[in-house]
Amino acid sequence: MSIVTVQLGQCGNQIGFEVFDALLSDSHSSQGLCSMRENEAYQASCKERFFSEEENGVPIARAVLVDMEPKVINQMLSKAAQSGQWKYGQHACFCQKQGSGNNWAYGYSVHGPRHEESIMNIIRKEVEKCDSFSGFFIIMSMAGGTGSGLGAFVTQNLEDQYSNSLKMNQIIWPYGTGEVIVQNYNSILTLSHLYRSSDALLLHENDAIHKICAKLMNIKQISFSDINQVLAHQLGSVFQPTYSAESSFHYRRNPLEGFKDPALYTSWLKPVNAFNVWKTQRAFSKYEKSAVLVSNSQFLVKPLDMIVGKAWNMFASKAYIHQYTKFGIEEEDFLDSFTSLEQVVASYCNL
Repeated sequence: MSIVTVQLGQCGNQIGFEVFDALLSDSHSSQGLCSMRENEAYQASCKERFFSEEENGVPIARAVLVDMEPKVINQMLSKAAQSGQWKYGQHACFCQKQGSGNNWAYGYSVHGPRHEESIMNIIRKEVEKCDSFSGFFIIMSMAGGTGSGLGAFVTQNLEDQYSNSLKMNQIIWPYGTGEVIVQNYNSILTLSHLYRSSDALLLHENDAIHKICAKLMNIKQISFSDINQVLAHQLGSVFQPTYSAESSFHYRRNPLEGFKDPALYTSWLKPVNAFNVWKTQRAFSKYEKSAVLVSNSQFLVKPLDMIVGKAWNMFASKAYIHQYTKFGIEEEDFLDSFTSLEQVVASYCNL
């Protein structure tokens, strides 16, 4: 089953490159505890899922790169080609209108509709290359400006045109301190739109990744490249080819026993249905043993409630609203976003 990755904006393109690089590196790494035959099947599964036909023996990523200026896309194309291990194929780049600034509303209401046909045509061509297409993996920033608005617009179009295919959005939760003064506005607009059009949101907090770099990896001067590589490793392990398995591992003490506790789950869902185990004998990357947990939990309640609260405080004083209304995002759109996300918070609090 093949996945088409859509990389949006500077954030999405830089992380997307690191993800593909991690996946290719993993497929060429040690085979761990599996046999040579199992390892070959693993490599074939990974390549079929994320890479299309080879060109001169080099796999081509199943990806579409979209940005408002060519600089970042050209850098990623060059880095992939220079690796000699893989390369990009289709990509789209449309120069941003001068004077629009880094504006969510411009990305969603102007830039997206203006280039909708071109972007969707390139995505369609990439989908048509897949023998067995399963869905989209969309990488984007949550709090950025034009790229986040464009990402919400593209995801909505994918839902309209590929309603039966999975759409998973990987979004980066902004730093609590923040660098963009309107990041809370951008965040609530992005989240509320994706909540309606995406099948799953895979969230990563910049603050949490920063702590991993500082405390676990002991990196003194942490760069965005360091953060993106940690993100790529986590995402690569999530997408590692696996098979369904019973929770029965050959340990003296089963480390998964704790997940059978009914207290961990909502009352209307039994542990056997709430917790699924997928495994493989094949090691991931350079690690002999590794585990990854993807959970749908109340973890997001506190940070989401905090962002909604900060955005509401700004909205109540009408701060910076004109930056959005001049490109077609009205106050009613903000109110709809607040209502939608407040319902999400309430639903998760009642689990």
